[in-house]
Order: sequence, then structure tokens, then C-alpha cells
Amino acid sequence: MANIIDGKLIAAGLGDECARRVLALKEKGVSPRLDVIIVGDDPASHQYVNSRLKDCADISLESITHTLPAEAEQAELIALIEQLNADSSVHGILLQMPLPKSMNSDEVIAHISPKKDVDGLTVANAGALYTGREGFAPCTPSSVMTLIKSSGISIKGKNAVVVGRNALGDVHVLL
Repeated sequence: MANIIDGKLIAAGLGDECARRVLALKEKGVSPRLDVIIVGDDPASHQYVNSRLKDCADISLESITHTLPAEAEQAELIALIEQLNADSSVHGILLQMPLPKSMNSDEVIAHISPKKDVDGLTVANAGALYTGREGFAPCTPSSVMTLIKSSGISIKGKNAVVVGRNALGDVHVLL
């Protein structure tokens, strides 16, 4: 028997909870901020970033976008990341992937502070996820697990197929 999961309803509830958390932080004098970095002019990437910025606005979370041209040097991107890491008013960094082919994604990601790595891209956060420790997890799998848990169906003993791309654009199938 199929179960229909209303993702929009669940997302709305999560949005409400996030808005309450942002308000609670602001009442304590903390103004949470997400900085988004996008390199190049890929329309799909810009659409995704614009959607995230709207989500931030909906919950009163400050967000700032840093747009670099596709021709930007890797060193320029790393310098921006290091600047954001050092800025105490920045609480999260979202690096929109994929990066231009001229850049080494692994080298760039290595410069993001794991404490600000909201996409769980750094080795520290990936390792924490793998070992069951606290850290940031990638958004898409976390969202899928939230949807599954909301259904009340146990996944214990079940088989799953996951098809996706890594940060470099390589397709992976996990069984």
C-alpha cells in the first residue's frame, strides 16, 4: 500500500519552527546570517540559490549572496571563504555547487569552516555523519529522512536505491 507524504505541509511546519528559532536567537541578541557563494552563471544554480534566499526571507533569517564570475580565480574564492570564516556575524556558508571546471572543489571546500558548513561538504562534517557524531549533514538526504520519518514507516530492514550526483557531478547509485 502506498503512502502519500505531503512535503509542502511538512516544509511549512519546519519553516514555522525555524522562524520561531530565529526569533528566539534575535531575542538573545544573535542575528543569524547565511552567506551564499555562487560562482558562474548556471541558471539552475541561480534558481536554487534564489529559492534558498526566499526561504531565508520567509523565516526572517538574514542572507547575503556573493556572486563571482565563472572566470574567477580559485584563490579569489578561497579568500572570500576565509573572510566569511573570520566574520563572526556570518553563521553559515552555503557554497553552491558545482564550481567551474577550472576549480578544484575538494581544495575549495577544505577552506570552509566545519562550524559554518551548512551543506555538510567538509571532510569533518562528512566524517561526523559517517561515525554518528554531531555535525552538519547534507540537505537533500536530511530532507528525505525527515519526510520518511514523518510517514511513521520504519525503514529498518528495508532496501533503498539512491541515485544522485556528488559535488563534482559524478553520478552514484547506492543500493
